[in-house]
Amino acid sequence: MVKKLLKGVREYKRASIFTMVFAGLEVVMEIVVPFLIASIIDQGIYGGNMNTLLKLGLYMVLCVIIGLIFGLVAGGLSADASAGFAKNLRKDLYFHIQGFSFANIDKFSTAGLVTRLTTDITNVQNAYQMILRIAIRAPLMLIFSLIMSYTINPTLATIFLIIVPVLGGGLAWLALKSHPIFEEVFHIYDDLNGVVQENLSGIRVVKSFVREEHEKNKFQKVSTNLYKKFC
Repeated sequence: MVKKLLKGVREYKRASIFTMVFAGLEVVMEIVVPFLIASIIDQGIYGGNMNTLLKLGLYMVLCVIIGLIFGLVAGGLSADASAGFAKNLRKDLYFHIQGFSFANIDKFSTAGLVTRLTTDITNVQNAYQMILRIAIRAPLMLIFSLIMSYTINPTLATIFLIIVPVLGGGLAWLALKSHPIFEEVFHIYDDLNGVVQENLSGIRVVKSFVREEHEKNKFQKVSTNLYKKFC
């Protein structure tokens, strides 16, 4: 399934690769900032060296600005890559539906196909965008954070070894609990699209029914007023 989905990336492979590169550079800049802060405190403030304090402060500002630029570029590229991926995927799915046999047409409802082409592809697009950013950002952030933590204070850094498995277990538990809910929501989407389709297909009937009910209520109101007036 993953291989079939990745075929939709096509001309957006370069944007996807550059997104991961810039996301990694953004992580490097973010990790350097706490290390510079520690150096400012140790060498500049406690050491009483104003020149070192100003120099490290300037380096920290530059790292923040460069990291912000990398983050903006990565965000733009990830949005471009994910939107293009969704466009290609929706196009491929649409042409695949055109080749359905009569057995496939009887098996898949129109509402379900509309959900696949809209909501499901949008979810895949959001997931792909998150993967481009988080799949590179999270592991690099974890590795570099551990390295910098052990460099600054090995004793306090051991807290990460305790907290990370706890957080991982909590996230796994949430994923297992939420998965059945998402499956139920997808069926609700199909029913919702089916109702919307019926209302759009029979809009003339719905409109005439509403007009008939309005005329009936209006007639009843006039009759009630006449009855009160003469009786």
